[in-house]
Amino acid sequence: MTGATIKRDLRTGRSVWADSPGLGVPVRPLAKAISVDVCIVGAGISGAFMARELSRDHSVAVLDRRPPLMGSTMASTAMLQWEIDLPLTALGKQIGARDAARAYRRSRSAVDDLKRIVVEERIVCGLKDKGSLYLAGDDHGHRALEAEAEARAALGLESRYAGPAELREIYGIDRTGAIVSGGSASADPARLATGLLRRAVANGAKVYSPVEALDVLGDPDGVTLTTDAGVAVRARKVVFCCGYEFPKVVPTPDAQVISTWALASRPRARCPAWLRDMLVWEASDPYLYFRMGSDGRLIVGGEDEADPAVHEDPAKLKRKCATIAGKLKRLLPEVEFEIDYSWAGAFGESTTGLPSIGPVPGLAHAWAVMGFGGNGITYSVIASQIVAAEVRGGGDPDANLYRA
Repeated sequence: MTGATIKRDLRTGRSVWADSPGLGVPVRPLAKAISVDVCIVGAGISGAFMARELSRDHSVAVLDRRPPLMGSTMASTAMLQWEIDLPLTALGKQIGARDAARAYRRSRSAVDDLKRIVVEERIVCGLKDKGSLYLAGDDHGHRALEAEAEARAALGLESRYAGPAELREIYGIDRTGAIVSGGSASADPARLATGLLRRAVANGAKVYSPVEALDVLGDPDGVTLTTDAGVAVRARKVVFCCGYEFPKVVPTPDAQVISTWALASRPRARCPAWLRDMLVWEASDPYLYFRMGSDGRLIVGGEDEADPAVHEDPAKLKRKCATIAGKLKRLLPEVEFEIDYSWAGAFGESTTGLPSIGPVPGLAHAWAVMGFGGNGITYSVIASQIVAAEVRGGGDPDANLYRA
C-alpha cells in the first residue's frame, strides 16, 4: 500500500503507551485485612481519577487483579474530546433537548477540568490543546452537520460548519462538510493515569496488586470485600471502576461491549502541518479517527465490531490495521508513515453515547463507573466529580444524566 508501510519489527499486539517512560506506580500485596474509608476496584484511568479526588479527604485503597493501567487504559487513543459519540441534535431526540444540552456542557467543562488537574498536579503526560474536525459520513451527512454546528453554537460551544471548498483548501480533504470545534486535547493516557495514581499515593492512598475482589457484602455501616488473597477489605464505601469489565455484583446496563483496533506510526510521520493541532473523526459506522502525538506519531483507530472477544484474534489485528491505514491514506493521500505499533481492545458503547455512573442497585454504599462512548477519559473526570460529591454526603446537579 503506497504511503503506509509496516516495519519488520512491528510491535503487534502492543499499545504504544506500554513503552511510555516513567510508568511505575507503587503497589503492594494484600497481606492482611485492612479497613479504609473508600475502596476503589480498578487501577486504570477511571480508578486513577477517582483515587486522586477521594484521597484528598479520605483513606483510600485501590485494588486491581492486574498491574495498574493494564486494562482498557492501554487501548485508548486518548482523544480528549467534549464531543459525544451521538451528536447533540440526535441525543436531544433520545433524552430531550434540555438534558442533551446539559450533557454536552458538562462534557465541555470536564475537559477544562482535566487540563486544570494536569497543571495543578504537575503531571507530565504530553497534554496538548487540540481542535476537532468532525467529517460528514454515511451516518450524518453535510446537512445534518450544518444543523449540528448551529445547535452547538447556540449553547456557546465553539463549533462552526465548514463546507467542501474550505475542507479542500485548508485540510486537503474531499468531503461534503465538517464541523470545526475548539476546546479538546490529547495526551498519553498511561502517563496521565500514572501521575494521578502517584498523586493519590502521595495523599496516603495504597494500591494493592494483584488482588481480585471476589464478592462484596453490604451492611448498614459499609461493605466487606472478600478477595483472592484470602483476606478481607472493609470499607465505608466502594467504587467499581472496572472499565468495560462488568463486576459480577453490578447489573449490566443497557450497553454493549465491542472490539476496536488502533495503530501508531513511527515518530515524525510525514503529515500536513494542521494535523498537529487537530483531532479528526468521521460521522460513519464504523468510523475512522486519528491524531498526531507530540513525537510526530500518527495515532489511528476504528473498524469497531459488535463482538466483545474478536479483538483477541491476532490475524484480524493485522487485517484491521491494514484497513485502517488504507482508509487514512485515501482520506489524506499525502500522508506517509510506517506502522510501528498495532493493538486492539474492548470498548463499550451505549445507545446514547453516555456512560453509566451511579449507585449499584441493591448494594448500599456502592457505586459503579462504566465508561461507555468514545470519550471515556473525559467521562472519568465526570465520574470522579459525581461519585466524590455523593461519598461526601452531597450531590451533583448532573448526576441523573448518567444513571443506567
